[in-house]
Amino acid sequence: MIPVRNWKRALKKSIAQPGYAYRNFLHRCKSTYSYHRLDGLSYWPETISLFLTYKCNLRCQMCGQWGEKGAFCAYDKDTLTQRLSMDEIQALIDDVKFFNPNITLFGGEPMLYPGWPEVVQRIKAAGLRCNIVTNGTLIRQFASEIIESGLDEIIFSLDGPEEVHDSIRRVEGTFRRCIEGFRYLQELKKERNHDGPLININSTLFEFGPGHLEKVIAAAEEIGASGLTFHHLLFLDRETVQRFIGFFQDKFGQTPSDWLGFVSDELPKIDVEALIRKTKEIRRQKHGLDIAFYPNFTGREIRQWYTQYPFRSRSYKNRCMSLWMTAYIFPDGTIRPYHSMNFSPGSIRAQRFTEIWNNSEYSNYRNYIKTNKSFAVCAKGCTEFFRY
Repeated sequence: MIPVRNWKRALKKSIAQPGYAYRNFLHRCKSTYSYHRLDGLSYWPETISLFLTYKCNLRCQMCGQWGEKGAFCAYDKDTLTQRLSMDEIQALIDDVKFFNPNITLFGGEPMLYPGWPEVVQRIKAAGLRCNIVTNGTLIRQFASEIIESGLDEIIFSLDGPEEVHDSIRRVEGTFRRCIEGFRYLQELKKERNHDGPLININSTLFEFGPGHLEKVIAAAEEIGASGLTFHHLLFLDRETVQRFIGFFQDKFGQTPSDWLGFVSDELPKIDVEALIRKTKEIRRQKHGLDIAFYPNFTGREIRQWYTQYPFRSRSYKNRCMSLWMTAYIFPDGTIRPYHSMNFSPGSIRAQRFTEIWNNSEYSNYRNYIKTNKSFAVCAKGCTEFFRY
């Protein structure tokens, strides 16, 4: 339900947002019961991530979607221009609101979806929590709408001080544009006496020195972030991915080609021992925001993660529960268990979400995962694998 190594941070979040934490706790209890007892069926998901668009205005180096080897780079124009209509989104909201899921707006860059603030307003009007995952470049442009929409949380990607961030994003001036946008948003929040939305930052540990971590912390504090999570870099070897794709085609009749976006033909050029020392140092320090590392590995696990392709954790259970906890809905209406897994048990354009969630295709897939724990690509290619 919550990995033991994540309990400390979960407790902090519970104190900061007790109502939200309590709802999530109940959801996870019911989903965990489903995992153990219901033979492939599941209680309703805790979170639905709504992929508003494939499009993005950046081409970040390590991105599995639009990076140098990103999966979306191979998509045709017709695919990339797909998006759900406002009526289709409203129908989804009406269908799922009774079980009170968190709705996360995702992409691509979700703020490129025309009328995205209205999507937030409709989600909030249904009494649901709404988050958005963004690269932050459009924050200033939409600052007023962000506050007025009632958005609960912004999850912003920040990957280093200015020169590092801009280098990774491959667009000069991106860092400054984001920081100025969040400063302006904070000013508007004060002027209008608004507490929300919360700002939480994700920062990928890329191929730069661990000394940059403190500069990321300083930038996060400057824009008033509530939390900062350093994410270990996702990467897979080509042979494992290609072997997995062939297996998946034979077993499930679908082609999970998006995993190719995480292929790296070389191990990351990271000073692992320096990174381990820096993580320990940061954990000892006191900061003005909650700081975590995800997955919350031991030093031995960090060393194994970055110095070889195969990985098996000693502090986590090495099994996937996200199929019982979360779902992704793509711009064409298809439902996926995870955004890099090109497997869909149905589309909300053909059936309601609630009709698809426990259909035979989904439940058979869950049963396979429960029996086999995971796929070869999961541990080092999936952000959900160590979450539950």
